[in-house]
Amino acid sequence: MAYWLMKSEPDAFSIDDLERVGTEPWDGIRNYQVRNMIRDQMQPGDRAFFYHSNTKVPGIVGIMDIVSEARPDHTAFDPDEKYFDPKSDPDKPRWLLVDVKYVRHTQRVIPLTELKADPAIEDMPLVRRGNRLSIMPVTGEQWDHILSLEDQG
Repeated sequence: MAYWLMKSEPDAFSIDDLERVGTEPWDGIRNYQVRNMIRDQMQPGDRAFFYHSNTKVPGIVGIMDIVSEARPDHTAFDPDEKYFDPKSDPDKPRWLLVDVKYVRHTQRVIPLTELKADPAIEDMPLVRRGNRLSIMPVTGEQWDHILSLEDQG
């Protein structure tokens, strides 16, 4: 099993939205590095932190499972979709998605400020300067450490 952190703006799609629907395609990825991680590394059975970005208190708010293999992101082909890409060809898809399934909310929001101040995870991509990827890998040690922070604070 691999671990991930996946960002979403709560105004676009929140942990509460995922809880309500249960399972949802994680669409709209338009970054080649992230697309390659989805294609080459992400597998059903992997687990991910749900991270709220671009909000008053950005941070980890929940846990979800990856429940499908990578497949073409249909929103790239539809001109009426927010994430339409006119250069994406259904016969040779450029963008991919996976389905994610709600597991639970974290016991509290684990804010980015707290994560950045924690020397135990200083090498985590999320807390490195300039890293703005919407999906990033998390090591097993980082995963366990972050879970240990839930009941602190």
